[in-house]
Amino acid sequence: MDPFSYHLSIERHLSPNTVESYGAEAQRFLQFLDGRDARECSSDDVEDYIRSRSEGLSKRSQAHVLSALRSYFDFLILEGERKDNPCDKVDAPKLGRYLPDVLSVEEVTAIIESVPGTKPGDLRDRAILEVLYGCGLRVSEACGLLISHIYPDRSFVRVVGKGDKERLVPIGAPALDALAAWYEVRPEPASPEYSDYVFLNMRGGPLSRVSVFNMVKQRAMLAGIRKSISPHTFRHSFATHLVENGADLRVVQEMLGHESILTTEIYTHIDSRTWQKSVLEHHPRR
Repeated sequence: MDPFSYHLSIERHLSPNTVESYGAEAQRFLQFLDGRDARECSSDDVEDYIRSRSEGLSKRSQAHVLSALRSYFDFLILEGERKDNPCDKVDAPKLGRYLPDVLSVEEVTAIIESVPGTKPGDLRDRAILEVLYGCGLRVSEACGLLISHIYPDRSFVRVVGKGDKERLVPIGAPALDALAAWYEVRPEPASPEYSDYVFLNMRGGPLSRVSVFNMVKQRAMLAGIRKSISPHTFRHSFATHLVENGADLRVVQEMLGHESILTTEIYTHIDSRTWQKSVLEHHPRR
């Protein structure tokens, strides 16, 4: 697994989370083979494995399993251990277009304003929420955000996204003000290696994605929001509100760091759903 992980991380520049999940999936597959050689297994073996894993897994998760195995066999081909990829003969599950939950501007405001007081934890949480929504960051990007990558005079943030790809994202006054308030009470880093991290826990260590996820859920409940909320909901809401207000889709693509414009087009469908509902509610023949 070590050479495979190295290949994913160094040569393909995949994120640490993807490297870990692909490695774990490949390992489960090798255990499933029960001593049989992965260099000689067939597409039937891959299908049998996915079938054994499919119970309780969504189609999207099944597609992820297939993607992990395809990467593993591609690696074996590069290493000269195989000549073919058995996953090429396996049909991926058909995925419908995924329309994520989106918050209204009023709901976003309610969640952010549900953070009271001037305690360090409150100021940090408010700054995280402002950055998630104001810049449309992934939770991993927010957790890894560096002070040296924020340029308040130019109102830009340098974000390191998937595959270590960098992009510049505008940052507005609400997020900058919230960050300034957080900096005043930010704890001393527990180690010099954490000194440039924007967000730290109260012990001076890096903030985990799970911590941010739990915080967002808690703040949403306090604001009376009953939708299924995660940090990614703020990213979806950021993009949807830009599209609704007339932003060019290519601009939104750049903001989100999407490789393909097809990924960004999901937000035009969310916008369509919004105005469709409005038309049906207000049509005189409803």
